[in-house]
Amino acid sequence: MQNKRRLVRFIAAFAAFFGLLTVAAPMFGASKEKVLHSFGGNDGANPYAVSLIFDTVGNLYGTTVEGGPSDGGTVFQLMPDGGGKWGEEVLRSFSYDMGNGGALPAAGVILGSDGALYGTTSNNGAYGHGVVFQLTRGTDGKWTEKVLCNFRDPKDGVAPFAVLTVDSAGNLYGTTIAGGSDGYGTVFQLTPGADGKWTEKVLHSFRGTDGRGPFGGLIFDASGNLYGTTSSGGANPGCLKYNASCGTVFQLTPGKDGKWTEKVLHTFGKGNDGATPDGSLILDAAGNLFGTTYYGGSGNGTVFQLAAANGKWTEKVLYSFCSVSGCTDGVNPYSGLVFDSARNLYGTTVVGGAAGDGVVFKLTAAAGGKWSEKVLHSFRGGEDGAYPVGGLTFDATGHLYGTTEGGGMTGNGTVFEITP
Repeated sequence: MQNKRRLVRFIAAFAAFFGLLTVAAPMFGASKEKVLHSFGGNDGANPYAVSLIFDTVGNLYGTTVEGGPSDGGTVFQLMPDGGGKWGEEVLRSFSYDMGNGGALPAAGVILGSDGALYGTTSNNGAYGHGVVFQLTRGTDGKWTEKVLCNFRDPKDGVAPFAVLTVDSAGNLYGTTIAGGSDGYGTVFQLTPGADGKWTEKVLHSFRGTDGRGPFGGLIFDASGNLYGTTSSGGANPGCLKYNASCGTVFQLTPGKDGKWTEKVLHTFGKGNDGATPDGSLILDAAGNLFGTTYYGGSGNGTVFQLAAANGKWTEKVLYSFCSVSGCTDGVNPYSGLVFDSARNLYGTTVVGGAAGDGVVFKLTAAAGGKWSEKVLHSFRGGEDGAYPVGGLTFDATGHLYGTTEGGGMTGNGTVFEITP
């Protein structure tokens, strides 16, 4: 897993060089994990997706970064049969053949108001820089892919790695981990036209001092501002070295002239505040931001909060993972977090736990502003899965769903459910 993480960062460096779902608070005591699906390779392998999504009838959708008949990754659907079992259908298999609609769908998909699925691939497409795609279901039940954007010029962005965000007008927003005017990544917008064509616009190109390599997706606040993270870079001393483990949290504000203004809310790497925020952020009702860092803190990764007061944002580490000898609370949270209605936070760590293969955790606010952590499940690396890179999704009954990048029946990853 660590080698694969390094490979992902190498891909980003190479490309740069060249060119709330809120549910009732579940009472998690002794939780139980159930594997809903083990990937076999031909139906997909190694799901990296930020999180799974549900449709209105309870089907789950996600992506695998590898596998499928051409080993370029897949988009899959899991359907409950009512008896506790789930059936899988591969909706799209990607290929590394140039111009074949993309490959390496590292992010998950989103469900549009039109019933279509929207996602990204970080590789391939007509120019080899990745694509934004749409999957539409026909009356015959088959899904058809349409490429909405082929990233052509490196200045437009290279390698869209994160899940998309949609606004009320149907515009899509996303990030690329490389490309842009300085090669350090972009924030982009895709706007649909009356003729069915989509137009891409770069809203921001990262310069290095304001961050590099936005691996996470974007979120909106009620005023239409966008928030996100970059996994490295920043203006702190030591952060300017290439791929330094710092990173930033940023805000993009739209102007009346159509231009967007970026503001860095926090730069990591000042001490125990964390480093390398790879995942997306979430907002609470008070406007506070919450996220994770893969490294740093007083241990091996953090959960943090950013709170605004008088125009300034202050970071607070809510929890540092594995900060004591012999700990089993998890190591290296890669993805973002989810809230329940009681404001408890849930997430995953890629490794650590009782067997070293990652955990699902819960953070609960305690008196005095402190947060306590509880491990809901430690993966054992066998059939139950290993290395939960992606985040979590709640269903209406308070069950949690997620994926593991490894483990399962054939070692190609799983989709799992955690029952309180």
